[in-house]
Amino acid sequence: MKTADCDILIVPGLRGSEEEHWQARWASRLPTARLVQQDDWHNPEPGPWRARIVEAVAAATRPVVLIAHSLGVVACVEAAPDFQPGVVRGAVFVALPDVENAPNLPDSVRAFAPLPREPLPFPSLVVASRTDPHCDYARAEDFAYAWGAAIVDAGDSGHINVASGHGPWPEGLMRFAGFMKTL
Repeated sequence: MKTADCDILIVPGLRGSEEEHWQARWASRLPTARLVQQDDWHNPEPGPWRARIVEAVAAATRPVVLIAHSLGVVACVEAAPDFQPGVVRGAVFVALPDVENAPNLPDSVRAFAPLPREPLPFPSLVVASRTDPHCDYARAEDFAYAWGAAIVDAGDSGHINVASGHGPWPEGLMRFAGFMKTL
């Protein structure tokens, strides 16, 4: 599938994606991409966050490909049962936070627990780091397998955000392009 043939919905996590974040950069460079906005990026609530994603998918005029980071991954996976069948054709999930076990997450993020373990109804790719402070690689791998997703080992990449040196993140864009070819 080509990016011109789909609506790319980019779903940020807690606090949104600042201008230097790879998600914001991709949204400005991919013509069919847009960021899914939330009412409150700093005090997330599971119900409203999921509803926004479901609304964005329902408003799409072409097949949808999701690109989510951090808490956006959790919200997308939780929203998946509410998508119209066949609309979402694939998803790239980056830096899943372990909302069940990570000790350093705020209570508002923990409210998204438990993480669903049902297989997703669309192809997906989970990109996980060996040094993500919010999720052990083994846990990310376990969830990827439960969802029927392929897993990509991003090595020593932290939380794959601006703080870990992933502003433009060209490797991620190449991985996304490869994933799109499989759809």
